[in-house]
Amino acid sequence: MECVIAWQIAREMKAQKITRTEMASRMNTSRAALKRLLDETDTSLTLATLASAAAALGKHFRLELAA
Repeated sequence: MECVIAWQIAREMKAQKITRTEMASRMNTSRAALKRLLDETDTSLTLATLASAAAALGKHFRLELAA
């Protein structure tokens, strides 16, 4: 799941032409923290970080359990 989320965020950043520096600034975080978010192997993502990334991209983060 982490790789899909990282890929979606990176894809949206590219589509909106948002640099890593700008994205980190929009999220009020460091570039190092953003690098971890975009790392497909990092499993330490928090819901708060994902929500912050979504908001920085003008999107909403939705998590649901499905049968």
